[in-house]
Amino acid sequence: MRPATFLHTLRSEWQKLSSLRSFWWALVGTVVAGVGIGALISSDAAQTYRSSTAESRSTFDPVHESLFTGLIFAMLATVVLGVIVMTSEYASGMIRSSLAAVPNRRRLLMAKATVLAAVSLAVGVPVGFGMFLTGQAVFAAHGVPQASLDQPDVLRAVLGVGLVMTATALLGLGVGTIVRGTAAGIAIMFTATLLVPTAILPSLPPSIGQPLLMFWPSAAGMQILSTRGVAGALPPLGGLTWLWAVTVLVLVVAFTVFRTRDV
Repeated sequence: MRPATFLHTLRSEWQKLSSLRSFWWALVGTVVAGVGIGALISSDAAQTYRSSTAESRSTFDPVHESLFTGLIFAMLATVVLGVIVMTSEYASGMIRSSLAAVPNRRRLLMAKATVLAAVSLAVGVPVGFGMFLTGQAVFAAHGVPQASLDQPDVLRAVLGVGLVMTATALLGLGVGTIVRGTAAGIAIMFTATLLVPTAILPSLPPSIGQPLLMFWPSAAGMQILSTRGVAGALPPLGGLTWLWAVTVLVLVVAFTVFRTRDV
């Protein structure tokens, strides 16, 4: 019998992942949360624009408005997906069977990361286009300025949705591998991606909160959605690069921990 190859491991990981009901619920939640909530927020932003002053209207960014809030909620769904990719095996005890079939732990975790990244990107990019196109349609219906994909930096922002979702899903995988518990992994990731950048850091004195918020990974990565740049924040591509650098670092830690402990 020939030894299992990386391709065999990829196929096995896809079969395990796609057999989880929580996997499909997470994908449905990603689409519904991203596009549905994005449309609601776009409608609210359009109404606010129509009642705002000329000065406020001059700062209106139809790209950012159609993508930002929807991405936050879609990102939370992919975070859950990333965590359960590993923790579901610990919860069911299947991790022992997986390690018996693939003793090379580096190959096993790399296969999980590859499948997760492919799924997240395959879902995240269409969700990004869905949020953008729905948001612009809402703005058009309200007589509010819209953006088009052929304008500078718009396509970059829309594609950035998929890249941010993929990065945070892999962060979830890394954290799930380290803590080995679904509840703990989701709690950590929800705190890191939602609570800290939206509630905790903004409540700190600006001299402390602003520098931390600038380099907080999820907040930095979401700068890719801006077509105008934001004062006191990393540039769009710089912020996305920083998010991916942190993601790689967490995965390296996860690989080390997974390779050196008993199970």
